[in-house]
Amino acid sequence: MVTKQFNGSPEDADLRRADSLAREIFSDVANKWAFLIIEALGERTLRFTELRDEIEGISHKMLTQNLRMLERNGLVERRVHPTVPPRVEYTLTESGQGLRATVDAMCGWTQRYLSHIEAARRRFDA
Repeated sequence: MVTKQFNGSPEDADLRRADSLAREIFSDVANKWAFLIIEALGERTLRFTELRDEIEGISHKMLTQNLRMLERNGLVERRVHPTVPPRVEYTLTESGQGLRATVDAMCGWTQRYLSHIEAARRRFDA
């Protein structure tokens, strides 16, 4: 996978620029499955199956793709224990914990405004 390189310019951190590294990272992590994985891990370390059981509706393929993407971006640490069969565990890194604060705030916002959003949708769809 080709990725943009951070060279310290302000353009690299500008989400409004289509060619910025920040936009690429934002595009990676700003999806429902990534947010739900981050929320599920929280302060815990979980195995793949435990994560899949925590996140209703996620397929094996989507969980695998999103865990790889989160690991690639340094948000999740994957630890393989040399047992038979191998035991693989996932935990949030320091930067993953930092993003978790934002994810938690978004979850809180969703819960707080759920009835408002539902009412707006009913009005819109009428």
